[in-house]
Amino acid sequence: MAASSAAAVPPSIVTQGNGAAVACASCHGVDGAGNPQAGFPVLAQLPPAYFAKQIADFKAGTRTHPVMTPIAQAMSVEDAESTARHYASQPRPKAGASTVDPAVIARGKNLAINGAWDRQVPPCFKCHAVDGLGVAPAFPAIAGQHAAYTVSQLQAWKTGARTNDPQKLMKAVAENLTDDDIRSVAEYLATLGTRREGK
Repeated sequence: MAASSAAAVPPSIVTQGNGAAVACASCHGVDGAGNPQAGFPVLAQLPPAYFAKQIADFKAGTRTHPVMTPIAQAMSVEDAESTARHYASQPRPKAGASTVDPAVIARGKNLAINGAWDRQVPPCFKCHAVDGLGVAPAFPAIAGQHAAYTVSQLQAWKTGARTNDPQKLMKAVAENLTDDDIRSVAEYLATLGTRREGK
């Protein structure tokens, strides 16, 4: 019993930071639910290897962000690994009721499930698994991610501001998405439930 309680205690990098890096929880929450208004993504249930790669990419400059780059550069390998394990163990937040036009959600659902092959856009779920639950280690869960964050990342791939995707897969997809496509699919993904315990 004591061992399982100890295992549930978040690492200090998450709750207190390490002096040079602010606490991860200050932006992403202890539970990894993120902050949609501030643009901080959900980190709960990210595959540890995917999380660690993103931190390494921020450190190396192959992925850049004005807030995350200096934080990542101040994190040790141990900090990144313990943070990755912690957030991977957290339940994904439940999606709230959407106030977005149902037609927008329906368009996004169609893109996520069927893609738009006439424009070389594969379904989101072809790589990120049925219902966007992710495939470790390379394809993160996208179900339940904040719509604004998904929009920002798709736009970053589309413009070339983000380039750390495997084999430029996301860039190739994003370049063929319209702004309306991006908003629709982001809003749809934000409504999705997440993997239930035991599933």
